[in-house]
Order: sequence, then C-alpha cells, then structure tokens
Amino acid sequence: MLKKSIRDVDIKNKRILIRVDFNVPQDDQGNITDDIRIRESTFTIDYILKHNGKIILMSHLGRPKGKVADEFRLTPIGKRLSELLNRPVKKLDDCIGPDVEKAVSEMAPGDIILLENLRFYKEEEKNDPEFAKKLAALGDIFVNDAFGTSHRAHASTEGVTHYLPSVAGFLVEKEIEYFERINRNPDRPFILVLGGAKVSDKIPMIENMLSKVDIILIGGAMAYTFLKVEGVMIGSSRYEQDVAETAKVILEKARSKGVELVLPVDHIICDNIDAPAQIKTTAGADIEEGFIGVDIGPKTVALFKDKLKKAKTIVWNGPMGIFERDRYGEGTKRIAEAMAASSAITVVGGGDSAAAAQKFGVQDRLSHISTGGGASLESLEGKMLPGITALADKY
Repeated sequence: MLKKSIRDVDIKNKRILIRVDFNVPQDDQGNITDDIRIRESTFTIDYILKHNGKIILMSHLGRPKGKVADEFRLTPIGKRLSELLNRPVKKLDDCIGPDVEKAVSEMAPGDIILLENLRFYKEEEKNDPEFAKKLAALGDIFVNDAFGTSHRAHASTEGVTHYLPSVAGFLVEKEIEYFERINRNPDRPFILVLGGAKVSDKIPMIENMLSKVDIILIGGAMAYTFLKVEGVMIGSSRYEQDVAETAKVILEKARSKGVELVLPVDHIICDNIDAPAQIKTTAGADIEEGFIGVDIGPKTVALFKDKLKKAKTIVWNGPMGIFERDRYGEGTKRIAEAMAASSAITVVGGGDSAAAAQKFGVQDRLSHISTGGGASLESLEGKMLPGITALADKY
C-alpha cells in the first residue's frame, strides 16, 4: 500500500482521532437494521486498545443538513458499539466545544469516546478550516477508517489532515489494497460484472476499466440500453435515450480493444412489476411489447457462469435484476453464488451489490465487499479520493 497505516505510527498513550463510517440504516423505532459498518470498525479499535491508545470516534448519520435533529443522534450507534466491544463507549452530545474538550482531556488509555453527529454542523460538508482545526485539536494522530466517505473532501476526512499526522485504519487499508490491485496489476483473466438501473451512472467507470479488463458481463436494467442500440427489441424495459450514443461508442471501443462485452441472451419479463399478471422467460434476447425485463434469464445465467469459471479477478458492481423482490432475484443470486464458488479474487463494489451478497448469504466467501458504494465506484473510475490522497505517503 502506498499510504501509511496505523501500524506505521506510535499510538501508545496517544489520543487517536478516528473518522469512522457509522452511517447505518435504522428502522422507525431507531433500531439498527445492518451493523456491518460498525462491526468493520472494531478491528482498528481493538488494535488501538491493545496498544494503550485513547480513542475518539467521529462520524455522520443521515442528512441533518447542518441542524441538530434527534433522529440523527449517534446514541444507538454508541450502544451497539459498546455491545460489540464488550466495554463502555462514552457518547457525547456534541463533537466540538468546551464539554467535548474536557471529556477528552480526562481520558485514560483504553477509553473510548464517540462524538455526536458531525453533520449537525454545516461546516463539516463545507470542509471549513476552523471546524476541521477544532476537530483535530481533540487528537494527536488522525486515522481514516471511513472509506465510504473518503470520496468527499469534508472537514473530518480531508480538513483534519492539515493539522495532524494522518494514516489509514485497517478497513481503509484493505479497501486501498484491493482497489490499487484492480487498477494497477489485476490477475488475469479479469472480468467485470455490471448491473443496476442506469448506464449513465457507470459510464466513467466503464471507460476507465475498458483498458484493464478482459471481459465485461452486463445485466440489470442498464443492459437494455446496450441491447436497444444493437437492434434488439426491449419492449417496455428501461431505455436511456440520452446515453444511447455513448453506449454505441462503448461497444465499439470494447471491440477495438479486444474486450469481450457480453449482453443477456434471454430475460425474465413481466407485464407489471408491482402486480404482474404474467411473468415469463423469453426464448431469446428480444422482449415483446408490453413487457418489462426484470432479471436475466437462465440461458444468460449459464453463459455468465461459464465466463466466470475462467476468471482470476472478478469485480461486481450492480445486481442482475430487481433482486429485492424474490420473484425477480434468481439471476443475481446465481451470479453471486458463482462468484462465491470461484477461486478468483472477488471484489464487490458496495451499494446494492453488497446488499445482494448479504441477502444471498455469500458475503463470507468473497474476497472483499467494499463498504463504500460511491467511493468504490469512483475508485473503479480511476479517480483519486480526497480522503485517501490526504493521508501520509508510506515512501
């Protein structure tokens, strides 16, 4: 890895200010429905505890838009973290100010403080230098362990690095290592599996990856735009006319670069997504009028699985259909299982793909599931992430 990690600095008796990503989903009663981001943070926290550091955690939650809102307080997160660590976590009611400074000054090695939601201050997203300086004053060393927010230059991700020695935590270190490998030196054959709703969201990523991959498999709603420009009938399926010309260019570039770009050869279709009177499988790639493609068909599943058998590296970004609904999720399930059964390096690009991996129970059999949907997408686009760039270089 090209950036320093927490292993590269002396943390004994030091105040370690850690940016974590505790932006986790909750139900209407405030119960956490998915705590994976909290659990992922514990590896860095445990390491600091073993080396007698003092831990100050900071995160955002939701979109409070620079105002205090009780539904976005981090109190439930502090409680869950305390359960996971089996030790007390002191949750504060602010993230800056005299009370916070006093609590931090009284810390002993092994103590853990969780600051209140950073986005209760509009200065956080504006990367205000004075706000960043106040946060930085709480620590001796800054650790970024929030990959999911590293694509944004906020006060707690980029701003604080101007005032403290700044390194990566274990989660961010793992993310950097996988994405560096994908972008610089992937094992081949390298297959990119793409899905999801919109071609437009993936254009920069596809253009960057065309010079790196050997095969691209495209499913999901985004496949219908590519099929349409190839002259295939797509019925009432989603079609992004504004990016049709770009889709043609991508297909041409893939051919010119010798990249095999594979589109669905059959589909699961229905007449109404919410209340279908008919759900059926097409005989071929064409979809008749009045029907909508909602998943890849069994022939496509078999075709994609056959391609994946050859892979040494697989990157997956986007589901093959409307996987949240069981009747439209078989294609995504089968591709997820094929990745899990592969001996290749398998990387899932966060977001819906990560949710699908969890739903179908394959998460523990994949090499890496990114914790940052937007950050992973920008990494695959070849962009430098501000929160990562700002960390100290190892060499």
